[in-house]
Amino acid sequence: MNRFTGKTALVTGAGTGLGRAIALAFAAEGASVVAAGRTESTLAETVRLIEAADGRAAAVTADVTDSGQLRKLVEAAVTRFGGLDIAVNNAGILRGNGPVGEVSEEDWDAVLRTNVTGVWLAMKHQIAHMKDNGGGAIVNVSSNLGAHVRVSGLGAYSTSKAAVATLTRIAALDHIHQGIRINAVSPGASDGPMSLRPGETETDRAERAKTETPLGRVAEADEIAAAVLYLSSPEAGAVVGTDLVVDSGSSA
Repeated sequence: MNRFTGKTALVTGAGTGLGRAIALAFAAEGASVVAAGRTESTLAETVRLIEAADGRAAAVTADVTDSGQLRKLVEAAVTRFGGLDIAVNNAGILRGNGPVGEVSEEDWDAVLRTNVTGVWLAMKHQIAHMKDNGGGAIVNVSSNLGAHVRVSGLGAYSTSKAAVATLTRIAALDHIHQGIRINAVSPGASDGPMSLRPGETETDRAERAKTETPLGRVAEADEIAAAVLYLSSPEAGAVVGTDLVVDSGSSA
């Protein structure tokens, strides 16, 4: 399929895990990809993988907590590939695990600043370009641990992802009249490193998922990426402000 030929897609947190899978998936369907993140070496590897498959990509280092860097990130996409059609706000952190009353203020602030304010700032600059250039599609990566499943000890992370889901819905209503479709995807546990518990191996996780998920396994990063591509595609032209859950049935 070549649903995104001639389009430019920006993916934050594209150096590893789900972000890399999303970037590779867009490139495989013809998009020029701007891979953004904080670590130059991992972004360079994402670009190498895309180019090895005859795709087009550029790496841009950016911290989503810095508005100026996010503005320059959008400018870099426009300069390099001529525009910005799709943005996936995937960058996020997981810190401050433990009972709510024991989470440090430093961890709380870091998680909310990155996972919520970072998404808001990114959208501000993406929308500023899209509204004057024919619209576009934005997908924010939330989590089933936000508005769908509650797990003890993840107060900061879960709060941040619930906020992303709500922010997405409000932004979608605010900007659909400008031709900008905004949606969220909420993954559950996947085959990436973030879903491993302390001391757990991938084999351990697979065994745990057999009993903890109705599907009997965690989602693959490529399956979550496919949901992101759907929300970004013409096939989802009437999908506005949704939160698409991909969590092996955990929140059913």
